[in-house]
Amino acid sequence: MAPGAVDPSDGVLWRPTESSITASRLGAFAHWVAERRGIAFGSPLDYDTLWRWSVESPGQFWGDLASWTGVLPGVPDEEVLTRSTMPGATWFPGRTVNYAEQVLRPAVDGRVDPDHPALIAVAEQSERVEISWRTLRQEVGALAATLRRFGVRRGDRVAGYLPNVPEAVVALLATAAVGAVWSGCAPEFGTRSVLDRFAQIEPVVLITTDGYRFNGREYDRRQAVGELRAALPTVRTTVHVPCLRPDELPEGALAWADAVAHPQEPVFESVPFDAPLWIVYSSGTTGRPKGIVHGHGGIVLEQLKSAQLHQDVHPGDRYYWYASTAWIMWNIATSALLSGATVVVHDGAPAFPNLDAQFQTAADTGVTHLGTSAGYLTACEKAGLRPGEKHDLAQLRAVGSTGSPLPESTFRWVYDAVRPDIFLASMSGGTDVATGFLGGTSLLPVIAGELQRPMLGVAAAAWGKDGPVAQGERGELVITQPMPSMPLYFWNDPARIRYREAYFMMWPGVWRHGDWIETTDSGGVIVTGRSDATLNRGGVRIGTADIYAVVERLPEIADSLVLGVEQPDGGYWMPLFVRLKDGQEFTPGLVDRIRQAIRTEASPRHVPDEILAVPGIPRTRTGKRLEVPLKRLFMGVAPGSAVNLATVDDPELITHYAALARRRGRVGA
Repeated sequence: MAPGAVDPSDGVLWRPTESSITASRLGAFAHWVAERRGIAFGSPLDYDTLWRWSVESPGQFWGDLASWTGVLPGVPDEEVLTRSTMPGATWFPGRTVNYAEQVLRPAVDGRVDPDHPALIAVAEQSERVEISWRTLRQEVGALAATLRRFGVRRGDRVAGYLPNVPEAVVALLATAAVGAVWSGCAPEFGTRSVLDRFAQIEPVVLITTDGYRFNGREYDRRQAVGELRAALPTVRTTVHVPCLRPDELPEGALAWADAVAHPQEPVFESVPFDAPLWIVYSSGTTGRPKGIVHGHGGIVLEQLKSAQLHQDVHPGDRYYWYASTAWIMWNIATSALLSGATVVVHDGAPAFPNLDAQFQTAADTGVTHLGTSAGYLTACEKAGLRPGEKHDLAQLRAVGSTGSPLPESTFRWVYDAVRPDIFLASMSGGTDVATGFLGGTSLLPVIAGELQRPMLGVAAAAWGKDGPVAQGERGELVITQPMPSMPLYFWNDPARIRYREAYFMMWPGVWRHGDWIETTDSGGVIVTGRSDATLNRGGVRIGTADIYAVVERLPEIADSLVLGVEQPDGGYWMPLFVRLKDGQEFTPGLVDRIRQAIRTEASPRHVPDEILAVPGIPRTRTGKRLEVPLKRLFMGVAPGSAVNLATVDDPELITHYAALARRRGRVGA
């Protein structure tokens, strides 16, 4: 997608052309809607006009999307969204959709050649493997038949303790084909953490592995699997996927090869639009993870919208988003199959054997759409990498970033060091809805440091305590209209009490997501941090991202974290923790430079009360700073209650922070 004229001096890094808009999937959809309904969306096509229609007339938008994609053609507008209250909106009552059937449809309806690859699997110290659409369908059919043979029925739970391998995709699709409910967990999670999830849902089948490879090392998980089997009495059948020891089979388990030994066309259970598809989990950083239940129909429509209308995914494209099975991005990446894309499945560390490993994978597999975390792109920038010069990225059209705000400098690095004509989309959403609220659109320019707009069908706004705030003011990210991919419910929460507490306590009937955002003069959006971790200096709210953007540009700093801790006496303590780059010293001069940089580039109000050097900044396994859990730690919550160690990338770091909290005399620390 070649860009139009840009002016990097005003932050514009990419601009669409009339021909690129016309050739896009979004352009085709908007033209179809305009002709069908007689709606004028502008010439050239105007995204803001299209977005307003999508949120002001949700029955029309989601009904037209269902028709245009062929999922549910011809549903009358008044039968799309028949109850719009949140929580509890009712979508497409009386209609049926099976996620697995829709995922495997492109090889049946002619969008893709059945013998072209559906999955390309890459892994550490292993040869690349390609699995055709035909083979994928037949393996899904074989495993679905095996599940039925073992008595799995609609509504039963199937749990997977698997790395990001093709077998995990097959298992998800076979579970969905039967009408059972899938739930996955990555094998790097320890037994306790897995049981915190799986024990809640009482699975009848457990699909496990013997281990995994990460950063060039092998990790044996046989003992953990044995503990899981012993602690999950509802499991009737265990299916074993060998990743390290192909000749070993645990006693009483069914070998994967035997489970898929009889390739066949899948039989799809007809399930209601809102039938549960999978259970994913809240981050679990502050307690037992909540089981979030999503439905077949809502996920199908949302993932088709996100891939085709926002990421411009076409049949035959190659889609790669680095993720583990513990992150919602794995579910989202798998769902690119709905649009006829080939999905690249990467099992291993994000930067092994070198930091540019993801760009190497993209080049080796001819990826058109590369998705990753903001942290990964920033690390590449700081290391001075230039992937566009080292790797053949001729096929790459789009880069997606999520997990945390993408700094302005990293936006510029992508266009300088990857490709100058690429479409870069920074996105913000959540496990809660299995998608983005805010993201990219190929109808508008890409501006450094900004998320382009709310996504179609997402009635996103910035609110203060009294409602919407003015442009340029920070407010809570809220969603004022339902989306079909919002949770059906939380597991074991029949009265939706925890569901309401999670999103609707501040404004009944309005979803509060927990992020601070502000709109810009261009109409874009900036995410300034989690609202629960937002700093509040003298009544003025400060986003943590403002401080990180300044501090992490300093050559001595590798990583940082800032907290705002309310004190028992009504005071406020705002420490900044910094991890130095190797070879750097923490000196009074460096402290002064950090303070001066923050004072100059942010504001005096942003300057922390104290700057402390630490051995590391703890993050979740998906790369998010543990702002809220560490804030709780310094407010006196005991470490075991403040932080779920199983979700932390380096649990030993929590010991260091707990010692700091004890030295400050915090109760419970």
